[in-house]
Amino acid sequence: MKQLFLKKGVVTVDKIPAPIINENEILVQVSYSCISAGTEIAGIRESGMPIYRKALKQRQNINKVLELIRSEGIAKSVAMVRDKINMIQPIGYSASGLVLETGGEIDDIYPMDRVACAGAGIANHAGFIAVPRNLLVKVPDSLSLEQASTVTIGSIALQGIRRADPKLGEYVVVTGLGILGQLSVQMLKANGNKVIGIDVDQRRVDMALSLGLDKGLNPAKDDVISEVIKFSDGYGADSVIITASTKSDDIINQAMEMCRKKGKVVIVGAVGLKLQREEFYKKELDLLISTSYGPGRYDKSYEIDGQDYPYAYVRWTEERNMEEYLRLVDSGKINIQPLIEQIYHIEMAPKAYTDSQNSDQKPLLVLLEYNKEPSPARKVIISRKKISRDKINVALIGAGGFARVMHLPNMSKMQEHYNIHAIVDISGSSAKVTAEKYGARYATTDYREVIQDKDVDMVIIATPHNLHSSIAVEAAKMGKPVFVEKPMALNKEELQGLVTTLEKTKVPFLVGFNRRFSPYSKKIKEIIDNRSGPMIINYRMNAGFIPKENWVHSKVGGGRNIGEACHIYDLFTFFTGAEVEAIKAFSIDPKTNRNLKNDNFVAVIKFNDGSVCNLIYTALGSPEYPKEEMDLYVDGMIIRLSDYKELSIFGTRDNGLKTRKQNKGHMEELRDFAMSINEGNGYPIPLWQLIQATEISFEVERLI
Repeated sequence: MKQLFLKKGVVTVDKIPAPIINENEILVQVSYSCISAGTEIAGIRESGMPIYRKALKQRQNINKVLELIRSEGIAKSVAMVRDKINMIQPIGYSASGLVLETGGEIDDIYPMDRVACAGAGIANHAGFIAVPRNLLVKVPDSLSLEQASTVTIGSIALQGIRRADPKLGEYVVVTGLGILGQLSVQMLKANGNKVIGIDVDQRRVDMALSLGLDKGLNPAKDDVISEVIKFSDGYGADSVIITASTKSDDIINQAMEMCRKKGKVVIVGAVGLKLQREEFYKKELDLLISTSYGPGRYDKSYEIDGQDYPYAYVRWTEERNMEEYLRLVDSGKINIQPLIEQIYHIEMAPKAYTDSQNSDQKPLLVLLEYNKEPSPARKVIISRKKISRDKINVALIGAGGFARVMHLPNMSKMQEHYNIHAIVDISGSSAKVTAEKYGARYATTDYREVIQDKDVDMVIIATPHNLHSSIAVEAAKMGKPVFVEKPMALNKEELQGLVTTLEKTKVPFLVGFNRRFSPYSKKIKEIIDNRSGPMIINYRMNAGFIPKENWVHSKVGGGRNIGEACHIYDLFTFFTGAEVEAIKAFSIDPKTNRNLKNDNFVAVIKFNDGSVCNLIYTALGSPEYPKEEMDLYVDGMIIRLSDYKELSIFGTRDNGLKTRKQNKGHMEELRDFAMSINEGNGYPIPLWQLIQATEISFEVERLI
């Protein structure tokens, strides 16, 4: 399919794989999408900025990078930042079209329904889009899809008016008569208000007057404050809605001067916010911000997971705003047609953006139209290179940040072992960009494509955690060697299903428990292999705080104990080589909602060789302190490991080990897996140890 992207200030049309929908999504074939001249043009300009200017503009990101360097080291941090910068950015947030497919949880939308869709990163300028249920509404039968494609912009304007809450007969000023201002004027007139519109572009003022504006003002010609006060019988406006976009602080301070006492100023556009306190204070004004389409915006549980807000308590959600906007247009109370000044075919989209930026008379509203494709193609060929038979042809399933920064660069350094054959990701753009970067043969959004590909010799599964075991089972049943990132599974049922499949198929299999492959861990193992007695191990993971809203704490991630502490349970198993005898675990008792139990706990594991291993896992510590440290006590020795950068051994003449860079074994695990596949061994980590580490995480989770 064709889709628009933004990279370094340039808009391009690219061919990428069409999306796959989940249970709560609807696949829509786009007929029209709407270009937001304000928001998108501003994004283009910002995208073209040098990185140092972006950093100065968003200083909070500098601190994030510094924290990243402290926790991950310079090399990995630089790689992560570069990876993010080099990714292309989908654009668009308002579209309309026909439903092709619906997820299993959708019971009120059907194929061939006409729908309008919203959401940045969702309602993209693309031939096909996957849309969560709460960001999609049906289009009235008598309303054209061209007009319906403006649903997002209309909802933003409507929400701004809801924030102002204007009463019948009140005076309302709309500052900025771009598309948001034009729609706001018409909505306010439908609400029974007396409306004054202000813009420096006389053409826009005239357009608003032709569509019902009571009084139009141009700051270049008019004394807008005195004119507003005069028009409102000397009192001033009841409310001012700012739909303009400017860095200047003049507009908001001007708005306060033209308001009556105890009036309201509502900010919908992006304006400077350095307030002149005197006017604000003297009139006791209300200053309100309008958040995009309405309640539900930026709430993952609403937008992505589909949890609606109760009608009785939240009358106007973003979905209900979208429905109401379309009803207003359909009833004729809003006339959108004169505002649609240009329509471009998707192939001509770059010209649409150029014209919107350079034209003396910038169009108010621009639409993109799309051809009707026979079906969504979910595979795009990148290269026709000859398939290598003397290497392991790998398909990566899940091209997220970790896989792009860690696994793919490592495999590309081991070309004697691996050939990157295919890239799979739910984001077609991410799949294609990654495939192009690493010379893969094709990119796809459908993981079954690579599982069924006879030329794929091995799969790496780096998807969200809840998909690990199910995809691994499918791949193993097709006879593919599987490298699955940790965790192996999120519950006992998943684990049992995977183990049963592995025992039956005997395919080579590895879980990404990388720490045991680190040169540090291997050296420790060599030292303790000839021990005469049991060990005591104390491992501290200063994991760092992650907000509870993050996906790792959800059902998708499984929590940090199952999702990350499993690394250490595997390491304990590796060092002892023994089976578990008993497990005890205690978590903190959080006094606030900020801290969670399953990322602040102590787990003690007794092994049947007599060893006792203790894990302190916490998100309470400082990022300035090392993330992982271990003390191992055995046979009169103390072995200390610090963040996989330094190994000190006390009680022996061994000098230990020290490296400039952190080495957690990511490269080594891939090398060992290649060797095990080629040599027919199959399991770099014995299956019973993989199972034991995973079962420890389940028991600790139960206890805490």
